[in-house]
Amino acid sequence: MLLNTIDITELFSLLAFNRDEPLLFTSGLFWVLFLVFLPVYALLKSRRKKMMLFVIAFSLYFFYKSSGVFFLLLVATSIFDWWVAQFIYSSKNRTERRIALSVSLVFSLSILLYFKYSNFVMSNFEALIGGNFQPLDLILPVGISFYTFRTISYVVDVYRGKIQPVDDYIDHLFFLSFFPCLLAGPIVRSCDFIPQLQQNKPATRKMIYGGLWLIMLGILKKAVFADYIAQYNNIAFGNPTGYTGFELLMAVLGFTMQIYCDFSGYSDMAIGLGSIMGFDLGINFNYPYRSLNVTEFWHRWHITLSTWLRDYIYIPLGGNRKGRVRQHFNLMVTMLLGGLWHGAAWTFVVWGAGHGIALCVHKLCKPWLDKIASTRFTRFFSWLLTFSFVAFLWIFFRANTFHAAGQVISGIVTDFEWAYLQVFLDRRSTWCIMLAIIFGLHFVPVRIWDQLRDRFIAAPWWVKLLLFIILIQLVLQFASATVQPFLYSQF
Repeated sequence: MLLNTIDITELFSLLAFNRDEPLLFTSGLFWVLFLVFLPVYALLKSRRKKMMLFVIAFSLYFFYKSSGVFFLLLVATSIFDWWVAQFIYSSKNRTERRIALSVSLVFSLSILLYFKYSNFVMSNFEALIGGNFQPLDLILPVGISFYTFRTISYVVDVYRGKIQPVDDYIDHLFFLSFFPCLLAGPIVRSCDFIPQLQQNKPATRKMIYGGLWLIMLGILKKAVFADYIAQYNNIAFGNPTGYTGFELLMAVLGFTMQIYCDFSGYSDMAIGLGSIMGFDLGINFNYPYRSLNVTEFWHRWHITLSTWLRDYIYIPLGGNRKGRVRQHFNLMVTMLLGGLWHGAAWTFVVWGAGHGIALCVHKLCKPWLDKIASTRFTRFFSWLLTFSFVAFLWIFFRANTFHAAGQVISGIVTDFEWAYLQVFLDRRSTWCIMLAIIFGLHFVPVRIWDQLRDRFIAAPWWVKLLLFIILIQLVLQFASATVQPFLYSQF
């Protein structure tokens, strides 16, 4: 009896919220729960209402395991915005519609601002007037920025007349809480998701095994590549003065690849999970480091965020419809807000400002650039310039302070010697090999990736199982001591 009591206690402890161990796609517990979830989901798939209630329950539990009781904020937001959208759609009074939209935006954004930016605002205020600021002990609900952006897009689209609000609240709660894209996107919009939910088509063989392919790629990117190369990056950025300029440059390149593998890996897993369940969540990354200019980079990087910023900030500000000066102003405001969205620190604002300036410069120079002949040399030079600029700005994204960012930049500029190359290769050979693999795979033609996916889908079950076993062995071989959180789940 005592043994059973201990087992039950341990089980409840494992399934309860633990602030230090949020439930993530890279944790073993998630995959155990998903393996239990999936057959039940398959049995309920044809009975739409029961399936929806089951998925909502699982999604809310998933959010609870990640953020504790703050999952209730998502429920409250979903109830309020569903009702507001209904009111906006039914009202014929323009003033009432505007007031309702404003109230919805204030409600959603005030929650986000409180949890994410309260300490940032108060610390800056204290710095201006003097004092001894003690930060509030706030738990940032994981993924709050992502579901906030999704609910805003829903209400705004109803206001604009682009979509009709869903009549059934359960549909809206399903959309907002859908666990594959709950913690770190992609920022799927209701106009793309709700029709799929209402049609409730079963997943095809291609969707199921194509989803599995994406999940395996995501695990490889995140749990093998990103987590392994992050170990050196963290050490170097944590003590910039203790490393040479060459070593710091390697850390910058390492973080450039780390953040891509981390976030695109998460997106692959999220999109793959959705595909297995019969939902097309679109594409979120399209080989961004192939870009030949910064504008192209933002067409390829975090696509659901960049298009959200375009449609709900840049275009409402006037876009490019009010002259060149106003267009550049709109770009800067959009990218500054995009930078601040990523984190409550001035380093993120500088990162966003840098990209905003680059976008403005590219717009100004585009008529001249279009006249330059497209040769291998010009394309390579354009790529190298773009990649170097993007990697440089990642320094501000990664560094905790301007002082730390300055130390990294100063170290690279003043203490760089190629003589350290051989020493670095000898000491960190595995790290260098991984970095080279990531970089090389990024430039594999898309058609080859598509062919590999199709061959995986058509392969017999034992081939799939063998590849999965090899993947798990790689994860175990290169796993760090603890499960590393997704970088973007913090935003």
